[in-house]
Amino acid sequence: MRRRLAAGNWKMNGGLASLGEIDALAAAHPAPRSEVVICPPATLLAPALERTRGTPLRLGGQDCHAEPAGAHTGDISAAMLKEAGAAYVILGHSERRGDHGETGELVRAKATAAQAEGLTAIVCVGEQLSEREAANTLDIIGGQMSSSIPDGSTGHNLVVAYEPVWAIGTGRTPTPDQIGEVHDFMRARLERRFGAGVGRSVRLLYGGSVRAGNAETIFAVSNVDGALVGGASLTAAEFAPIVSALEAAAG
Repeated sequence: MRRRLAAGNWKMNGGLASLGEIDALAAAHPAPRSEVVICPPATLLAPALERTRGTPLRLGGQDCHAEPAGAHTGDISAAMLKEAGAAYVILGHSERRGDHGETGELVRAKATAAQAEGLTAIVCVGEQLSEREAANTLDIIGGQMSSSIPDGSTGHNLVVAYEPVWAIGTGRTPTPDQIGEVHDFMRARLERRFGAGVGRSVRLLYGGSVRAGNAETIFAVSNVDGALVGGASLTAAEFAPIVSALEAAAG
C-alpha cells in the first residue's frame, strides 16, 4: 500500500519568521497517517530541522546539483541537503526547466545523484497550455518521464509529480478526468518500464493550484497519491486543511 504524501514547496519564499508555520502544522497534525514534507529554501533547512525534531514532519530541498562537490558557485549538492536534514528533493520543476533551461537528461543526472545519497527524488513533469490544447499532453509527459527518471528507481527513492504548467499559481485546475488520464498513464508507464511491483509502489502526486477547496476532489481521482503544493503550503492555515483532506482520502 502506497503511503499518501503531501509535499509543500515554499519556492523562494520565507525567512526565519516563517518557521513558526512548521510548529503550527505539526500541532494541527501531530500524528498523520500520510507523510507530510516541507521543502523550504535551502537557507532554512538547518533551522527547520530543529522545528521538526520529535514530529512526523519531514524536510526536502528544492533542487540539487548532479555532482557531489566542486567548482559550482551557488549550487548545492545532494549530500549537503541530506546533512542539513532533507529526506527529499524536488527536481525538474517547471520553473527550473523553464527559467534555467533544464533538460530531462540533466534532471535524470540530478535524480541519480539524489538517490545515491539516500534522498527520495520528487521528479516533476508537466505540459504547457499550448501542448494541452494541441492534445500532446501524454506525449510530453511520457517523454519527460523517459528522459528524467533514472534506471533503478523504486518506490523508496522516487516520487513523480504531475504539474500542468498552465495550472501552477493560476487558480486553474484540470478536470478530475484530465488529472486521472495523466495519472493512469504515468502508472502504466512506470509499470511497463520497471515492472508491476515497482511501478505500483511509486507515489504519484498532483500539483497545480491545489487548495483546501479542491483537495478532496483531486485526492479522489484514480492514482493520485497526494499533492505537491506551492503557495498554499506557506502557511499552516492553508496547508493543514489540504493535509486533512489527504488523511480523509487515506481512509
